[in-house]
Amino acid sequence: QLVLVESGVGLVQAGGSLRLSCAASRSIFSINAMGWYRPTPGNRRELVAEFNSGGMTNYADSVQGRFTISRDNAKNTVYLQMNSLKPEDTAVYFCKGSILGRDLTMYDYWGQGTQVTVSS
Repeated sequence: QLVLVESGVGLVQAGGSLRLSCAASRSIFSINAMGWYRPTPGNRRELVAEFNSGGMTNYADSVQGRFTISRDNAKNTVYLQMNSLKPEDTAVYFCKGSILGRDLTMYDYWGQGTQVTVSS
């Protein structure tokens, strides 16, 4: 079981910065992958940034060079630093953690989401 709690809701102007936090209820060493997602116009959740199961980072093309994912192992927290924000970054951002179960099924856990609004 995994509980994720996001924080960092904010309203910023275009060009501004914001940092989101995702606190996990267990050691992030026990979590295979963690990342940030946001809804698409079709209401799917697209990857924004993640630490994959190999510990490497992946970014959506639209945020590459502007957003940075990082983690504090001691605090069991993953962060998303968002710089040079654009109005099109406005969305609810969700944190996701994935854990490989004993049955070798990858189980996904989602946070409640945090709203980011970028004004033009």
